[in-house]
Amino acid sequence: MAELRRPTPSTITLFTAGALEQGRNGWTHQRPEVENYFAGMMRNGNVFPLFPTDANSIQVCYEWALGTRNKGITITASKSPLPVRTSFDQTRQALAEGAVELASTPGEQLVVFAVIGDMTLLPVFEASEQLASLGIGSRIVSVVNPRRLYRPTDVAWDMCSEADDSFLDNAGFQRLFGGDALLAVTGGSSAMLEPIMLRSTLHRDVFAWKRGETTASAGQIMTLNGLTAENFVARAKELLG
Repeated sequence: MAELRRPTPSTITLFTAGALEQGRNGWTHQRPEVENYFAGMMRNGNVFPLFPTDANSIQVCYEWALGTRNKGITITASKSPLPVRTSFDQTRQALAEGAVELASTPGEQLVVFAVIGDMTLLPVFEASEQLASLGIGSRIVSVVNPRRLYRPTDVAWDMCSEADDSFLDNAGFQRLFGGDALLAVTGGSSAMLEPIMLRSTLHRDVFAWKRGETTASAGQIMTLNGLTAENFVARAKELLG
């Protein structure tokens, strides 16, 4: 798409999960290398992987994609019935800024959860409740449009025929991801979290996909890969010292 020299409708694809689960009849979703490829292509300047937070968010992401030109857009969303956590306007904000705050709990220290995906939010909200019982605050941020979270110098946006130079500024990044410790969480490739890890100066760590396995549920595959509330809480406490 970057090589086209006239305004052309974007290429839009839909993937039915970022959960990299192997079912009883083989792989039920795309392999992790596919998502990893899109993560690498974000630096190209016109590739936008989107990760809607919920059913409302899916609609807004698709609406936005239809109105764009000369972009490669992937939308990764679960087909399972999950909690609706955002309004349409919140996703519009996330598309412009890269992410949106879903919840905040006060405490003496603040752990920021930067979360890619919808199903991965389930153990994160559980971890937030456990941290609150310990007097530790948390902020849960849903990363919808990670390309917006890069620094302008990270991306070859100026080489594209339909250049898009919109990136979240430092003040906005601090508003969303500032705190005492940062845990970045995804059920897919950790490469999607690179923009956040590059810019954050907090004590931080990443929880991401490691390998697929035959399981009966998405919860079991997340547990296999260490994506559990107990692990999040334990690592948060270590980072806070």
